[in-house]
Amino acid sequence: MDILSSQAVATALPWAALVDRLDTTFRQGIEAPPRHHHAIDRPDGEATMLLMPAWEPDGYIGMKMVNVFPQNSDRGLPAISGLYLLCDGDTGQPLACMDGSELTRRRTAAASALAARYLARESADSLVVVGTGRLAPMLIEAHAAVRPIRRVRIWGRNVDKANALADEYRHYRGGLQAFESVEATENLASAVSEASLVSCATLSTEPLVHGDWLQAGTHLDLVGAFRQSMRETDAACIAGREVFVDTYAGAQGEAGDLHFAQRESDFVFADVRADLAELTREQHPGRGHDEAITVFKSVGASLEDLAAAIEVWQQVKAAN
Repeated sequence: MDILSSQAVATALPWAALVDRLDTTFRQGIEAPPRHHHAIDRPDGEATMLLMPAWEPDGYIGMKMVNVFPQNSDRGLPAISGLYLLCDGDTGQPLACMDGSELTRRRTAAASALAARYLARESADSLVVVGTGRLAPMLIEAHAAVRPIRRVRIWGRNVDKANALADEYRHYRGGLQAFESVEATENLASAVSEASLVSCATLSTEPLVHGDWLQAGTHLDLVGAFRQSMRETDAACIAGREVFVDTYAGAQGEAGDLHFAQRESDFVFADVRADLAELTREQHPGRGHDEAITVFKSVGASLEDLAAAIEVWQQVKAAN
């Protein structure tokens, strides 16, 4: 069995190939039971263990174990860590154990980019990233791989981290277009009101983005809130918008923003237009018109992990 480090995983997952792999896998489908979600009481706060199995009908089998420890920020450690085990579908024998954290953050950002491919305006060139954690740089890169991003604004509670991330990406050249400006901002309302694409990746339990900030045609990407008690938006961001999700089951179980909106507005889950499977199968046309405000809410799916793990394995084997 191969042991693949975070660097090996990153090298094997260029954005274009990963987004295409997710597109194909959502379109074709796999067996993906509901993930196991276990709360763990710790002396310094609650942690979460996630177990996410998936398998192809006649192909690979995989399972990811993820530990989420929000209190790790006080220790200078990542909040999310994990491993992915990929097995041969014919024999069940383990093929590779991969760094799950790198796999997770890349497949998560790639799922957002896949949604943006169907939902963001093709001319979307200004991006606001809300949050400065490990997902934030991945969202910058992934969105820039599918839309001609020229201007990036970064907001975070820690201004120093936002400035450091802006400095890191000021000369990034991996997107469809070279960035013309990358800056940290302390005025989130102003930044959002000028953006064509807003991507949020936080562990917030209070609204950060407000619906009356969004301009016509904006695509809002909500990644961070993965429990019913968490939210990144107010109800006005959701009610009356064109709302899409990664999977219906995941959204109904864990999409905090949608649950809060259902309690606080006239939004109901039946208002969700489509999931990624329906978008990739062209069962829904996606964005209704240029002036529509589209919202994509993801909580993660084991399909995405298996697709990314297969891409890593095949890239590694092809290179050897």
